[in-house]
Formats: sequence, C-alpha cells, structure tokens
Amino acid sequence: MNNRFYQNLKPEQFKRRFGIQIQTFKEMVNTLEQFRLENPQDKRGRRSALTLEEQVLVTLEYWREYRTYFHMGTNWGVSESTICRIITNIESTLMKTGKFRIPGKKALLKDSDYPEIVVMDVTETAIERPKKKQKRYYSGKKKYHTLKTQLVINQETREIICTAFGPGHCHDFNLFKKSKIHFHPETNSLQDSGYQGIKDYHPNSYIPRKKPKKGKLSRIEKDYNRVLAQERIVVEHVNRSLKIFKILSSRYRNRRRRYGLRCNLLSALYNYELAFRSKIQNL
Repeated sequence: MNNRFYQNLKPEQFKRRFGIQIQTFKEMVNTLEQFRLENPQDKRGRRSALTLEEQVLVTLEYWREYRTYFHMGTNWGVSESTICRIITNIESTLMKTGKFRIPGKKALLKDSDYPEIVVMDVTETAIERPKKKQKRYYSGKKKYHTLKTQLVINQETREIICTAFGPGHCHDFNLFKKSKIHFHPETNSLQDSGYQGIKDYHPNSYIPRKKPKKGKLSRIEKDYNRVLAQERIVVEHVNRSLKIFKILSSRYRNRRRRYGLRCNLLSALYNYELAFRSKIQNL
C-alpha cells in the first residue's frame, strides 16, 4: 500500500474511508505528538516502520472496517502483531491525553448548564460465544450473546454525555441502576418502555404508555406515545453515527474488557465533530 494515499483523498472521501473528518484526524495526530513531547518514552528497541500519522490511520481503519490484524498487516507491510501493538498503543495514549473524553456522569448534576432534556437508550453489540458464563451474555431479545451499551444524550445538542456497559442478559433498567446515574432535579429524561419503574428514581422521567391486558390505548395515550417517540428519535440517529464503525456494529471478536474504552473513544470523536460542525455553522 502507498502509505501516502490518504493525502489525495477529498474531504468527503476521507470521511467515507476512515469514518471521521480530516480535521479530526489532524487534531488526533497533533494531540498525540504533544503528549509524546511532554511524556518522552523509552527510546530503546526498533523504531516503528510506520509514522505517527500512519499509526492513527491504522487505528481508524481498524475501527471503521474491523478487518483482521493479518489482513491489515499485509496491506500496510507489517506483521499482524505490529498492527495489534499499534492499535492498542494509540487507543491507550488517546485516553491518557484527556482530549477525547465524554463529559461523564458528573455533567448531569451541575448546578448550572445542566441538560434540560436527556434521552437514554440501550444498544447491543454481538460478541463471540463466551467459553464461560454464557447465560450472563445471552440476550433474550437478540437471541445471541451480546454486550449492552447505555447512552445518555443531550436532546438539544445530541452530545453523548455518558455511557454504561453490561452483559447481554442484564435488563435495561438494571443496567441503569448499576450505572448509578443521577439526573439533575430539573432535567427531563426520555426513555423507552424498558425503563419501567424509573420514576421512583427520577420523577421527571417519561416512558411510553403500555397497552393494558385485554384493553386498548386511548387516543390521547397514542398521541402521547407518538410525540415521545419523535422526541426520542435523536438517540437512534446517534446510534447510527457510532455504528458506521463496524467494530461496534459487527460481531465483536476482541477481549470484552477493552470494549468500553473503544466505545468511549468513538463517542468522544463523535462529540468532537459535533462541536466542530456547530462552531463552523455559528461563524
């Protein structure tokens, strides 16, 4: 592969190829360069065959296409173990820089600038069948083994505020309780019917009205459910934006303990591009 091929791509082609805007890619490279200058590493050992820019591209390509290390190694002219080390190192360093992080649970409880309306939902990613504790990861809804990701989103800005993770067998509401997320008293939260009982934890919560057994919903209740679905649709759009990276939409083959780190990194990149677009529009 010509390692400089990306320089000839148009901005829209770069986005299609790697999943992010070229400005975000440049910011990632600059952040990593600055971090390495401030935190010099041990210089022993062989120098990497790939430049820092190319290492970031390898990581982005892995997230975007989720090919095997072997296939990527043959394209970039290095071994599959080198590809694995590059991806792990770039992911860990990006987290250490602090530049690409989501706001976190504390942002929900600020005395000022707290979100007026949040939307909460759970999405699932298929995984390889575990060798142990298979029932813990088996999703009765999806009928295969999964990992669950809970997203809390600011409805107005569509920013991802915080995430939480659990095995596929965990119920959505139980995942919410285990995540220990608390909303500001003035914040309204919108979620689906998987969060029955959430009003006991946050009174300003809204979920769809369920049809009573052997009964029907009234016209007002149907209209309420329709309006609530329209307000909640933003979380589906965010899920779609994250799942253009096949590492989140395909069957996850890696170790499960690193899934949360990768999901948080991709969420932070999504937030960064969201803020960048907003800044451009306001100019």
